[in-house]
Amino acid sequence: MKTLITTITLLACMNAFATDKVIYGNDDRDHLNESEMAAYKELARSTAGMIPTSKLESQFDGLLTLIKGRTLEQTQRVCKDEKFSQVMTAANCSGFLVGKNKIVTAGHCIKDEFACANNKWVFDFRQDLVPEGEDQLFVNSDNVYGCKKIISRALSRNSQNDYALIELDRDVTDREVLKFRTEGKIEDNDPLVVIGHPSGLPTIIAGGANVRTNTNDFFFQANLDTFGGNSGSAVFNAKTNTVEGILVRGETDYAYDSESGCYRVFKCKDDECRGEDVTRITVIPELVPGMTPVEPIATEVEEEENPFAFPGFSFDGIGELDCNPVIPGDCLDF
Repeated sequence: MKTLITTITLLACMNAFATDKVIYGNDDRDHLNESEMAAYKELARSTAGMIPTSKLESQFDGLLTLIKGRTLEQTQRVCKDEKFSQVMTAANCSGFLVGKNKIVTAGHCIKDEFACANNKWVFDFRQDLVPEGEDQLFVNSDNVYGCKKIISRALSRNSQNDYALIELDRDVTDREVLKFRTEGKIEDNDPLVVIGHPSGLPTIIAGGANVRTNTNDFFFQANLDTFGGNSGSAVFNAKTNTVEGILVRGETDYAYDSESGCYRVFKCKDDECRGEDVTRITVIPELVPGMTPVEPIATEVEEEENPFAFPGFSFDGIGELDCNPVIPGDCLDF
């Protein structure tokens, strides 16, 4: 009975989220090629999209790889007049380079070796390479990497720790390994920028954000403009251009517009709604030895209140939707 009451309460809260939004303040999302920040464009070269092998096709004797997708309007029923609605989508999650053959993503993106084997990591999945009016593009096959193995991973209901460190099938030699924090923690209210694949789109850069809550040992919260598909994205300190963490959870992405019969992006003021959760990069023991916090002891109440435990809770990373998480029970599996 206690669990049932908690579940009903959570679902009621989720319905209340329908009045909240996921864009905090101004919409700061830009296509990679449209960004005015040269430094961010360079950082973006070391970020990648996780794309299912079913959406990839080797062509021209293996020299090029075709990425097949559908528009955001088609995959998530986003209204035609919404930003990016006519842009192709293909990625399920995001990741970033932390070693010559190592990439970091969210733990809920790569759950097991099956997921490792059935997804590729694609660099330079960019909108300016998509022919006008097309829902597919070619990338150099040298930019497509397999997942060799999961080095370490966490997905905790208790601490909400969420990360995966992956070994790629070969070294990445044509782009730089990203710099990341190795001691201490980000300052309160520091400026942030996130680079990844919101809703599966080609590389998007979104700045204009700040740290909002900075007390949890495993993650901090920010007003980042992020969506499903941004899971695993690198979150950078805009003052230093170093990685502070991994985007893992956030506010519900879209709300149903009954008059238009489609979904629209949520919008919040900068200091409203739940905020977006960013796993601290320092919790990964192989990257920053000795910095991983001690996992707290679970209690019955903590487990009941944890968002991972309930179907339909929208945390960034659900990828391509054929449902809407605002509607309780509509999205039963993420």
